[in-house]
Amino acid sequence: MEGLEIKEKKLNEVLSNKDFRIDSSFYTKEPKKNPDLIYAKIGEHLISSQYGISIEMNTDSVGYPIYRMNEIHDMLCDLDVDKCADITQAEYDRFALKDRDVLFNRTNSFEWVGRTGIYYQNDDIQRTFASYLVRLNPKDSILPEYLCAYLNCKYGEWDVKRRARQSINQTNVNPEEVKEIEIPILDIDLQQKIQCCFTQANSLRILSQKTYSEAELISHNELGINSIAVTDVNVSQKRFSDFINSGRLDAEYYQPKYDEIIGTISQYPYGHDKIGNLYILRDKNFLPNDNARYKYIELSDIGVNGEISGCTYDYGSNLPSRARRIVHTGDIIISSIEGSLQSCAIITEEYDGALCSTGFYVLSPRIINSETSLVLFKSSAIQALLKRACTGTILTAMNKDEFMAINLPVINKDIQNKIADIIRQSTILRSESKRLLNLAKTAVEIAIEQGENTAMKLLTI
Repeated sequence: MEGLEIKEKKLNEVLSNKDFRIDSSFYTKEPKKNPDLIYAKIGEHLISSQYGISIEMNTDSVGYPIYRMNEIHDMLCDLDVDKCADITQAEYDRFALKDRDVLFNRTNSFEWVGRTGIYYQNDDIQRTFASYLVRLNPKDSILPEYLCAYLNCKYGEWDVKRRARQSINQTNVNPEEVKEIEIPILDIDLQQKIQCCFTQANSLRILSQKTYSEAELISHNELGINSIAVTDVNVSQKRFSDFINSGRLDAEYYQPKYDEIIGTISQYPYGHDKIGNLYILRDKNFLPNDNARYKYIELSDIGVNGEISGCTYDYGSNLPSRARRIVHTGDIIISSIEGSLQSCAIITEEYDGALCSTGFYVLSPRIINSETSLVLFKSSAIQALLKRACTGTILTAMNKDEFMAINLPVINKDIQNKIADIIRQSTILRSESKRLLNLAKTAVEIAIEQGENTAMKLLTI
């Protein structure tokens, strides 16, 4: 029996569980508690909980912007979403997001399930949320920011994960079981300090996004492309040789809008060149050591402004078979999957030597610096060309040869340097935002491990 973990439970304890859990890990993985703190079930301190709306979503901006399961990063709901739900006013009234709602991700991969974020109403845009998510509205005894921080700290996350039910395709957590999680009822002064970390972090990320937008504007003005040129003409005449050279017969590939973008790039005064000449493609497979731990970046870890919001840190034996690309500081990673082409990011020092999914193309810049490359690849014009390069049926993705043959403008060096300075400022602001959020989460863990007074001191430094 040596090495085995055993826990004895009475039958009435098992039967009292609402979901009748008989799996051993549920009982052997109970999280650590501080006997000096008062604990209560989350459900006892909720005003309400609600599943999101189940509906087909669109990318045509028809209806209300809708949050899904992959749009929560660093304990905050993303500032922007790219899908909309065409719903009635009555449906919207029922599922409208409100300032400081807590959104809990009940289904996804094991790493993502249980991820929780605060929604802040930072503008006048009306938004809603999909059925992958559950809205939690706590009573005054538990501030939304504290509830979010607890569910993301190691003790809350541990408790959520032990309640997760895994299948071949996905993992699910029953929200009713989340209500059974016991949370320490921290002093309200400490909770308010945690709230302050969240609100400051939110302000910093808004400023970071505005700064990033300045770099986008400089790039667009330099190229003379503020958006994809839209034309009423949807007929294009091509020579037979064009079909032979491209190998493409689909009508979408030859739409006039692409010709307009390519024409604008070809007229750029400082020249243009193929991606294959401007960058080194890092596409050799790397086989992880089963007994070594790696940082692993996947598509869902990429934020809207090209930041890496987090990663999986695990042994090579536990990583998926797609974890086969090694990345280094300054590399650009670009999603090759049609539905997530906007998932582009710069590899920072924090992720030097990390692994990323084979769903990314990894590029090392030769001529265009990393920051300018990021802005270019995320621009509407280049995104259109990336989408044009996608082929396939079940899984539509960019063909490698077509991707490497895409022409990019060789941006003026002075403009590149200006963009790089602005993106670095944006990164600093975002890093400070992330630091404050991690501080809030750490304070919760310290309150459990060392007491509320020690946690309060941490937040008053």
